Amino acid sequence: MVSNHHDRGEAYHGLHVLADDDPRWGRDPVEQARDACGAGAPVVQLRAKHTGDAQTLEWARAIRDLTRASGSRFVVNDRYDLALLAEADAVHLGQGDLPPSAIPAEARQRLAIGRSTHTREQLEATRNQDVDYVAFGPVFGTTSKDSDYAARGLEALADAVRLAAPRPLIAIGGIETAQLGGVRKAGAAGFAVISVVAAAKDPGEVIRSLMKGFGGGTH
Repeated sequence: MVSNHHDRGEAYHGLHVLADDDPRWGRDPVEQARDACGAGAPVVQLRAKHTGDAQTLEWARAIRDLTRASGSRFVVNDRYDLALLAEADAVHLGQGDLPPSAIPAEARQRLAIGRSTHTREQLEATRNQDVDYVAFGPVFGTTSKDSDYAARGLEALADAVRLAAPRPLIAIGGIETAQLGGVRKAGAAGFAVISVVAAAKDPGEVIRSLMKGFGGGTH
């Protein structure tokens, strides 16, 4: 059944900064989240692919404190159980994670759900899934994630926006300031980034530039 909570998705418009545990960034997710919150990012998302549950939960709880103080939304990737324990606002589910239908009703009442998609078929499937916002990509080439999917481009992004409606669509994959005009014109409600911020010498400045480039200030 299609979610009657999709209006929740409006809270996830704008920039999503992923606080990522890849060791190549040289900073842990809490440090990355601190920069994001300090710069006014509207959404901070914990992505922990290299760490065990105990460390991930410790990070998640610390980031929850930071996002409460800044007024940012907090999303945990992949794991609704850790999202609940950390009192996050949402869980973001990839195609290899549990399907939205597997999220218990009690958890669903407490968590918004985002869903990653990479193909037209996956987008069409979300029409019958209980999700609040949809992510699509990679729109451009990316080095932040191992992906089996080629860059989709802006035409596919515009098509994805139509297929995801009425849920907001978040563009993912290789997005930098120079591409934001095209991403916005395609109709995306927001966009997610990793490396452009995580690898920056001044993450806060990059975050502010990205938000300005997309057509808005802080949340």
